[in-house]
Amino acid sequence: MNTKRAAADRGQVTGLPEWDRCGVMGVVNVTPDSFSDGGRWFDTTAAVKRGLDLVAQGADLVDVGGESTRPGASRVDEEEELRRVVPVVRGLASEGVAVSVDTMRASVAARAVAAGAVLVNDVSGGLADPGMIPAVAAAQVPFVVMHWRGFSDGMNSLAVYEDVLAEVTAELRTRIDAVVSGGIAPERILVDPGLGFAKNAEHDLALVAHLPELRALGFPLLVAASRKRFLGRVLAGADDASPPPARERDAATAAVSAIAAQQGAWAVRVHEVRASADAVRVARAVEGALRGTRTRSTRSTEEGTR
Repeated sequence: MNTKRAAADRGQVTGLPEWDRCGVMGVVNVTPDSFSDGGRWFDTTAAVKRGLDLVAQGADLVDVGGESTRPGASRVDEEEELRRVVPVVRGLASEGVAVSVDTMRASVAARAVAAGAVLVNDVSGGLADPGMIPAVAAAQVPFVVMHWRGFSDGMNSLAVYEDVLAEVTAELRTRIDAVVSGGIAPERILVDPGLGFAKNAEHDLALVAHLPELRALGFPLLVAASRKRFLGRVLAGADDASPPPARERDAATAAVSAIAAQQGAWAVRVHEVRASADAVRVARAVEGALRGTRTRSTRSTEEGTR
């Protein structure tokens, strides 16, 4: 497959690497209360090692966060978030890793960029901290605009939609306009539909089913489905059945990664990398085979009309 054409199809982000396929962003939660890994990488040394392990497994980027955004989570204070995040970002960047910082605070974003982060992934899309957009604009780094309606401790009550695709698309478009007006260059913007944030399983599945419509916003798309509640609900089957624990949802996560890659996502964000890295590479190979078939078919048609 032509690498430049593949990159163009997914969209390109100034300041970030280009791949000939959907990228894989590995997650390192430097928190004691993550819904997914519950403090396994809370120590700086362990977190850096985890990030390097994810790169060895196929991660193209590593997303470092120091504040849990699971439903119902309370916020940590600024100094604690800085203490958790900055040393890990510095440690990974010093090893040549492309690091993203997952934060809603402008101060943490700025300090992380100074420590070597190349991307700011703000789940609030700049809404939580009015200083975020100016800080990112000044740093001239890429920025993820995620669909967000409120903080974790109250977001479940905000999961009310008449048409989730239309409303999420419209709210993302409004937020993108605000981010561009705030000084962040359009070529440095990614969008994220915010799966699991103020959404129930039905909403999340509808968004995954309509990723091409979200890509029509005109920006590279980051899909973050990893281990989330909607996958647990799908795997549980019956409404009254208990969903499997978060760490038992990695095969389901890889399935979404394959779907997202096939639908043209720029990258997927996952806790366990290997299966999703395999999934996006298979999707790339299938896409290449399909394009080869179409090219041969077109040539045969043209030759037949001569």
